[in-house]
Amino acid sequence: MTNVFSRDALPLHLLVLVIVVISELIGIIRLPIGIATVILLPILYAFAIGIALNPVINKATRQVLTARSSKIAGAMIIVAIMPFIARFGTTVGPAMGDIIAAGPALILQEIGNLGTIAVAFPVAVYLLGMGREAIGASYSIDREPNLALIAEKYGLNSPEGAGAMGVYATGTLIATFVFAIMPPLIHALDIFDVRALAMACGVGSGSMLAACTGGLVAVIPEQEEIILALAAASNILTYATGLYVAVFVALPLTEWLYQRARPNDPANPTKGEKA
Repeated sequence: MTNVFSRDALPLHLLVLVIVVISELIGIIRLPIGIATVILLPILYAFAIGIALNPVINKATRQVLTARSSKIAGAMIIVAIMPFIARFGTTVGPAMGDIIAAGPALILQEIGNLGTIAVAFPVAVYLLGMGREAIGASYSIDREPNLALIAEKYGLNSPEGAGAMGVYATGTLIATFVFAIMPPLIHALDIFDVRALAMACGVGSGSMLAACTGGLVAVIPEQEEIILALAAASNILTYATGLYVAVFVALPLTEWLYQRARPNDPANPTKGEKA
């Protein structure tokens, strides 16, 4: 059992406090590039410093952060992200009228959950030559509910589980950067309504949601209320419907596509065997 007040946890808490102070002192940095402005938020610096100090890749911090510290950090992620979720939840009620007005668009944008299959599956199978790892890696963005589904259906030690865990780890390390930088750039194209961009922030990940809405609000501060409300509603809807889409549509569709793309893979389930 992890104890957040144990001796292993103290260096972790101090290191986190130092990272937060440094990140807040740096503050928001705006970098004009062409037609857009990339906005670097403190969450990005904190994430970058955290990666640099990761005991897995940094021998110096390995002296103070033990394996138990890493386990405690993993457990603390859920606790740390809860204030974000609560903050977004309080924005839904006051903007309920706007959310209801955007109802059909809000529901239809959930089709975007299948976008990973259209984009990532061909890259994984035909460009990278992946085996059945491609199923786990491309059927979703592989957040916790998606990992649970893969673990239940195939097991995390299976090729599908390896693919899902690979995307989960990669997404945890890189996606926050991507989600913080993309909104200002896409908004500068003047193609999408700000409400559509706000809905796109809700992909079922608290950290990605925070980074995406932070970048969008920094560009359009006068629309902060509607951005937070629609992003929160979209994220909640993704949590509510995303797993069902994964169970009944995304995963069976990815399995079907893989068996057509690689019919001779000996790892494919035999006829009559449940996939």
